[in-house]
Amino acid sequence: MKPGILVVDDEESIRFTFESFLSEEGYDVDTAENFGSAAAKIEARDFDVIFADILLGDKTGIDVLQKVKERNPSCPVIMMTGYPNIETVSDALRLGAFDYVTKPVSQETLLHSTRLALKHKILNDEKEKYHSNLEAIFRSVRDAIITVDKELVIVAVNEAAGNVCGFSRSVIGKTFDSLQPECDRCLETLKETIGKKQTVEASRFECSKNRRGQVVSITASPLLDNHGNFSGAVLVVRDETHLADLERNLEERRRFHNIIGKSERIQKVYLLIEDLADVQTTVMITGESGTGKELVAEALHYKGRRSSKPLVKVNCSALSENLLESELFGHIRGAFTGAVRDKIGRFQKADGGTIFLDEIGDISPAIQLKLLRVIQEREFERVGDSTPVKVDVRVIAATNHNLVEKIKKGAFREDLYYRLKVIEINLPPLRERREDIPLLVNHFISKFNAKLGKSITGISDDVQKIFMEYNWPGNIRELEHTLEHAFILCRQNTITLDLLPPEIKNFSGAKLSLREGQDEIREITNALEKTSWNKARAARLLGIDRKTIYRKIERYKIKDNT
Repeated sequence: MKPGILVVDDEESIRFTFESFLSEEGYDVDTAENFGSAAAKIEARDFDVIFADILLGDKTGIDVLQKVKERNPSCPVIMMTGYPNIETVSDALRLGAFDYVTKPVSQETLLHSTRLALKHKILNDEKEKYHSNLEAIFRSVRDAIITVDKELVIVAVNEAAGNVCGFSRSVIGKTFDSLQPECDRCLETLKETIGKKQTVEASRFECSKNRRGQVVSITASPLLDNHGNFSGAVLVVRDETHLADLERNLEERRRFHNIIGKSERIQKVYLLIEDLADVQTTVMITGESGTGKELVAEALHYKGRRSSKPLVKVNCSALSENLLESELFGHIRGAFTGAVRDKIGRFQKADGGTIFLDEIGDISPAIQLKLLRVIQEREFERVGDSTPVKVDVRVIAATNHNLVEKIKKGAFREDLYYRLKVIEINLPPLRERREDIPLLVNHFISKFNAKLGKSITGISDDVQKIFMEYNWPGNIRELEHTLEHAFILCRQNTITLDLLPPEIKNFSGAKLSLREGQDEIREITNALEKTSWNKARAARLLGIDRKTIYRKIERYKIKDNT
């Protein structure tokens, strides 16, 4: 685009001459014969250079100059006069005129002045653009930015300094060391930067200047002028309170009520626990042995409004039918041989709180029926007594069995199953959340260091590799026992391969997987043959637990033909 030039003069011959000379050089030239015409054109467009005669009838070139400075301050104005005097020229330059020329003006002088004025405007525009960009950056940055000179006098602050540090522009002109004592850390950092002329950083410290609990990081860097001379320092203060809170929450999230994990599947479990904590419905926790079902039950209880009441745990597979009935519901004296006094059952002990029924899949049909009544009617009868006992108990059950299969075989009541499984929380096996293994290892290292009085710092790379590849049929419990075994034997700071139990130390990394259908028998048989019919080792190789492999061997009638 051609540079635009306006020539303002009441003499037509001057306007014609200037327009001819400048047009020949490729400029876009416009003219005005008086102030009114000039003012209208100045309002209509932005010119790159303006020539204005000092005398314009009832107005002057000074009026044109003032109009330009109001409308387009960066446009250079060159004054023209046929009768130059010191006072007139001085007034024009003082008011911002770029230059003046004396009539008559030669073509060479006109073009030289024009080129100088255009060059000046380009430099000014670049400077203004740079300044505007800097101002925009200064305003948009969320970090506080404070600049000081070599004497620590505050030169500039941005708007964010108000939010982060509580500083307004009123601090400009004051020395930084005259501010409140809460700014000592920033002051020392600035002093170090000015003294050493080097960047100095301080990360993550608590600053109470603006609000309690605020966490900030600061960076002070030297400022250099356009000649490369040291002129002061700039301090950038970043508010990292939110980040610190997020990291703290993330760490808590990785250790949710003693459940360790950051994997997507375990995070979904956390969300379910939060959603269900205060919902007084029954919950079924499913998953393989050792996946942490009891910890989930504890989290559901202690995160909910029943947390101040008892959490009563019952291992249903550890007791016979008669003993389990007495444990759950209690009995009166003389109810059976050996019942020498009344006994309060677990349901009554859990009144107002939560009862956790682990291994629910192992209870007998008779106990299933009694349990169904408790869940439906919130009452039960003690063994040997016909008086109903009312209770307010939340029931959480857990199993590692496939209860649907048990229902098909008639071993588990379907109505009880659906009463228990209002909401199911399925815990993934450790082999399906391998990214959590390092977190679990660190957790158990801390636990066993405290328990056994040791200072073990970690595991070797070889151990880490095996841990990440091993199938962990016993899941988290097996990992915990493996590390406890290694801890007991360890006499250095690092757990090495030779300290692991034999079945894990000798793990080759070869993994099999069970596929549904006709291939399953062959894969189980192959695993058994590879392990010389050691069913526990074959189960580990297949990534299943020992109960599962025994069940499948029985189901498929697999026999050792050797």
